[in-house]
Amino acid sequence: MLGSRTVALFAVSALAVSLSAGQTPVRMSAQEPSHASPPQTPQHSNDVATAPDQLRHVPPPAADATPADLETKADELRSEKSYPDAIDYYRAAIKKQPSAERYTKMGFAELQMLHYDVAKHDFEKAIKLDPAYAVAYNDLGVILYVKKNYSKAIKRYQDAIRLEEETASFHSNLGTAYFARNEYDKASQQYLRAMEIEPDIFTRPSSHGGFNMHMANKEDRAHYSYVIAKMFAAKGDNDRCLLYLRRAIEDGYPVARDIYKETEFSNIRKDPRFQEMMAAKIVSIPN
Repeated sequence: MLGSRTVALFAVSALAVSLSAGQTPVRMSAQEPSHASPPQTPQHSNDVATAPDQLRHVPPPAADATPADLETKADELRSEKSYPDAIDYYRAAIKKQPSAERYTKMGFAELQMLHYDVAKHDFEKAIKLDPAYAVAYNDLGVILYVKKNYSKAIKRYQDAIRLEEETASFHSNLGTAYFARNEYDKASQQYLRAMEIEPDIFTRPSSHGGFNMHMANKEDRAHYSYVIAKMFAAKGDNDRCLLYLRRAIEDGYPVARDIYKETEFSNIRKDPRFQEMMAAKIVSIPN
């Protein structure tokens, strides 16, 4: 088990996320702006959020298109990051045939545009339509985390896990929320469970449902990288351990202060590549 103070915080003012439909994670600046100045929520009525016409790049949905065709086109637009257009097509599909998955996908697009309140509404609608749709609970947890309502975020992540225990991103997000509440041991347990399910979850986009969050600021990124390095060290994966140690150093974590006294790193300390890296005295990269 990792030490109680070795779990790093992911934050969603700068979230990297991967959605239910396999959306490649996109960092919102830090990778997104800090929540100190959140974007204004767009005006909306009848579940419709508006966006400037200049953000749209395709014709509006055809009136005779089937719900399935509209959703397929919306998925394509979302993958191209044409979020306003994608929202138009999801909304048209929902108008003809509402579903939890369509509301959740539309919420993802709204979240990418930083329309947090509108996205929250979409995820809540999804849960109302299908109380067994795990991804909607997870993604609602993301919104609650953004709003720093960590207790409620934890409950939503737990709901998602209760429905789909084998989804790694749900566990990593729950770990994030625990860390925000300084519950370090619980956070560590969830990160380890995420790695058991998907060993590569911290090195590539999750292959399963739900937003997968990453840290906001440089200090948290540094601490997180050190924690993940420690996890890989404990599993005997020196290559990934070294990768995350380098990231930790580049983001300013005082690796030399801790690494020589933590037993998980006993093997990596013998690796010539580690010795070369430490001797190189890598300089922290500015934000």
